[in-house]
Amino acid sequence: MEFGILFTSHPNTETEPYPHRAVHARVTQEVLRADALGFDYAWVAEHHFSNQYGIMPDVFVYAAYLAALTKRIKIGTAVVTLPLANPLRVAENAAFVDILSNGRFALGLGSGYRQYEFEGFGIDFEARRDIQEEALPLLMELFRRKRVDHQGKHFHVKVDGEYELFPHAQQQPHPPILLAGATDRSIAVAGRMGFGLMLSTWTPFEGLARQVKHYRQALEETPAELRANPARGHVDIARWVYVAETDAKAKAESEAGILRHQSHFFSGHTSGYLGTVGTGASAGRDYDTLARDIILHGSPKTVVEKLQRLQHMTGVSSLMLHYPPWYGIDKAMASLELFAAEVMPKFTGAAAARASA
Repeated sequence: MEFGILFTSHPNTETEPYPHRAVHARVTQEVLRADALGFDYAWVAEHHFSNQYGIMPDVFVYAAYLAALTKRIKIGTAVVTLPLANPLRVAENAAFVDILSNGRFALGLGSGYRQYEFEGFGIDFEARRDIQEEALPLLMELFRRKRVDHQGKHFHVKVDGEYELFPHAQQQPHPPILLAGATDRSIAVAGRMGFGLMLSTWTPFEGLARQVKHYRQALEETPAELRANPARGHVDIARWVYVAETDAKAKAESEAGILRHQSHFFSGHTSGYLGTVGTGASAGRDYDTLARDIILHGSPKTVVEKLQRLQHMTGVSSLMLHYPPWYGIDKAMASLELFAAEVMPKFTGAAAARASA
């Protein structure tokens, strides 16, 4: 199993005051520590206009910056909101960052779920999945053939003749490409088009197992020309993670923060997102309910047992750790270090390499 961390550049408004510039130095410090601890991926997330979640207008700019600072960790986007982007620019920038990172880049894509971001860019929120489903084949055509002539409902792109997509990515035929999915529709698209799959932090274990089964069935429909994606068949599940010496300490240090974060997802900011991924959730869960089959919080032994259960139920190949900013950097770093020392070695043969890191 591989392990990554999802960094949403979410400001702690209490310690990183308006206009929250300090959030970027703090997140960069966390990424560098993740590199040193032996995590496999640093995932960075695009978000706009709000200080209630991430402040990251351009993940490619940040990924290129991180590529110059890090040594071995892979850098991925989780996600580029594809309906807000030009697929041609996404293909160019992904290839460029792949070169700058010496082949350490992974491209995660998604349709988006925050209506205010679409309103800011003047894009129809209700059409976001239709826009994405037009953009995805166009994007893959650019990666595979380096040329395209597409005249569609949402995009008009022509690069052909003596012109082609530059630069060419270092990884061939292109960097690993994954698609975030929270509905049967998007999960089926991921499988049919040969993308890796990224699944939500809030979905209970049984829901995740059903989604992975749906994805693997759709993988059988991937056409031959799309089966070369290095991420095809790769399932990356995001989970809220907090590790402390005991279960009681983990709860004491994380309960208020995770419940505060959950309340944001129940608000109007996310356009019903938590209800979509939470399998019928209509009200906030308490900490102990979350701890049963959603969050990976507790002692190293407890987190190992929960992760073993998740792996058994889903066959997950990669875990994306996530945490809100409210714990403070010292506690967040202590949790990551304990996870790297006591949890990761139980799931990988690279324990010795991580211990030396």
